Amino acid sequence: MSSSLSKKTAYLLIALTGIALDQLTKWEILAHFQEGERLNIIPSLFDLTLAYNPGAAFSFLADQGGWQKFFFLGLALVISAYLARAILRDEFRLSGKIGAAMIIGGALGNAIDRLIHGHVVDFLLFYWKDWSYPAFNVADSFICVGAVLLVLDGLFHKKQPKPTDEPTTDNP
Repeated sequence: MSSSLSKKTAYLLIALTGIALDQLTKWEILAHFQEGERLNIIPSLFDLTLAYNPGAAFSFLADQGGWQKFFFLGLALVISAYLARAILRDEFRLSGKIGAAMIIGGALGNAIDRLIHGHVVDFLLFYWKDWSYPAFNVADSFICVGAVLLVLDGLFHKKQPKPTDEPTTDNP
């Protein structure tokens, strides 16, 4: 196995770890909670709960009658394929590759939910007094951290254009 291939296998393992952690935590929540049930972990700050989200982040398009399930499923697959291709083609530096792998793991973790349950299973709930952040899951965390890494990669590690084999002339 070449060194380059073994390095790329590490990114596959990051994505698979994201999927596994996401699905294992969701199975545990589904086995022990009823929808809407809450278990206080840190008073006035954090609960475990079971919430179903047929939409995307912040329940975007959740009330659209079902077509969004297929839209978000397709979107997850297209984005994952694009990012996997970019990793294989070395289009990102290290932080970008790690971020892309994390996004793939999170996107596919939520895609599995859509296929199995018809919606995404959320269970992490942060709140303060009357305010609460929408419930989310491990896959969402992987997607958010991965997106930050991709943005940082783009901001701080501008990839140099590859030289072409064709000679260029400055004269018209």
